[in-house]
Amino acid sequence: MLNTIVDLSHYNGNNLDFAAAAESGIDAIIHKATQGLAFIDPRHAINRDAARAVGLLVGSFHFGTDEDGAAQARYFLDNAQPRPDDLLALDFEANSAGSTMTPQQARDFVTEINARTGKWPVLYSGNYLKTVVAVTPDPVLVNCPLWLAEYGPAPRLPHGWNTWSLWQWTDGAVGVRPTPVAGIGHCNRDYFVGNRLDLPGFWASMKH
Repeated sequence: MLNTIVDLSHYNGNNLDFAAAAESGIDAIIHKATQGLAFIDPRHAINRDAARAVGLLVGSFHFGTDEDGAAQARYFLDNAQPRPDDLLALDFEANSAGSTMTPQQARDFVTEINARTGKWPVLYSGNYLKTVVAVTPDPVLVNCPLWLAEYGPAPRLPHGWNTWSLWQWTDGAVGVRPTPVAGIGHCNRDYFVGNRLDLPGFWASMKH
């Protein structure tokens, strides 16, 4: 299990040093690219390219809203412009500052990503997903590798998944003894369920 992944957005600031992060042992970043149908993270392309330049694996995520799911998937791909070996993810959570993506919109989003890339995106979620699948596993979303948000000492899986692929265990403040990342500071940090040899293959194919 690796604790060498961070996920970021413009909220992490403008002067990140990815060379220092890489030297400290970070292997990969996942950066917010888009939200809904009208927001592009202003730091996404800058930080993605800077991280890639120092040899880090890079991924992009979309924050889902209560709008057409397939259209959001197309908006995400058009603006993130991922390479074939980049990780793709949907952030599927309750939105305290606006509209929340419905389960059907999430299904439409991940299905469109699969149709256009041949891969199921990673599904990021926590309590919201556990509510959605409280009784019955979702037959579409379960195709997606799980990126679990869980700040307790151990992950608790939602129905339908028998493992997590990524585990966001801290937001930089809450969690088990979070420490700042060199060149970045306190930020969201994530475990990968495999080892360093497994990581590039997972990143490129996003298979369980």
